[in-house]
Amino acid sequence: MPSGKTIITCAVTGNLVRPDQHPGLPVTPEQIARAAIDAGKAGAAIAHIHVREPDSGKPSMRIELFHEVVERIRNSGSEILINLTTGEGGRFAPSQDDPRIAGPGTTLLHPLRRIEHVVALKPDLCSLDFNTMNSGPHVVINTPANVRKMAAAVTEAGVKPELEVFDSGDIHMAGDMIAEGLLTGRPFFQIVTGVKYGCAATPETIAYMKSILPAGAAWSAFGIGRHEFPVLAIAKCLGGHVRVGMEDNIYLRRGELVRDNAQLVERAVALLDILGEEPASPAEARAILEQRSLRGSASGACSCRSTGWNGKLPKDAGKSVTNLALPQPAHSRGSGSTARFMGCCSTICVSPMAGRWRWTV
Repeated sequence: MPSGKTIITCAVTGNLVRPDQHPGLPVTPEQIARAAIDAGKAGAAIAHIHVREPDSGKPSMRIELFHEVVERIRNSGSEILINLTTGEGGRFAPSQDDPRIAGPGTTLLHPLRRIEHVVALKPDLCSLDFNTMNSGPHVVINTPANVRKMAAAVTEAGVKPELEVFDSGDIHMAGDMIAEGLLTGRPFFQIVTGVKYGCAATPETIAYMKSILPAGAAWSAFGIGRHEFPVLAIAKCLGGHVRVGMEDNIYLRRGELVRDNAQLVERAVALLDILGEEPASPAEARAILEQRSLRGSASGACSCRSTGWNGKLPKDAGKSVTNLALPQPAHSRGSGSTARFMGCCSTICVSPMAGRWRWTV
């Protein structure tokens, strides 16, 4: 695992900041993809992505918008890890006349609807919210049963979930799912602070949240609004990774709007440098998170650039094949006949079985 390297996530647009609050807020798929690509060039290893309706700027879950953003990033040649939100569809606003009835502002969806774009597009990561909490005049609802359904679906799709936690109970619920074997591999927690009625953006709160994480977990933290850069420093000093972006904050300093997401990443890189740390590259982030590559286009064509393999299945795919010659990718694990291929297209897993290679589609 690389030492002295810090993963910077850039959350490029979110769902709460409005275009009238910042004229440069990314809204269209082209703008959102460009923001992610530019954030990568500035030093971010992960782009956390929501989509919006291009005409109104309102939050959206339309899969065709996610598809366009993902394709634009992948086709650009950027290696930045793509992290798609699953947070939409969890908000409940009770009717003023009958609290049992959903009122205006409710967005509740079936949990599998909330992750259908993740299953279809297979990004590198996706957020998985564990919080049930007050949020403004509304309530965000993520019941254990619904979170389990979403966790099972995204892990079955081969996508690594980023576990977003807003309070200590969220960590305990995630810990149960890890103990059950529902969440496998090295967990990656994202501690959210500065949201009213959630974790306070203080060193004491973040230190406590860190103290109850499962052993060996990777973690990051971020603060909302004016807390963005102070929390970056706190998280780094406590051994965590960091997040910035216009989803969380649109100011460089008091009264001065940030130019764009890339400028926030540049500031994060500068602060890390002051603390004697360096930003992790996407490849280094992948190693830190123990995350296998799912890089293929959203249409399913393999675009892995590290193997020299063209991504085409042999005619007898799904069967054992003797003496199958494949190049050894740089990001595979093991060596020789015992190598397990971790890269390439998300629809293919190659592994040795009793001296024979088996393709699983």
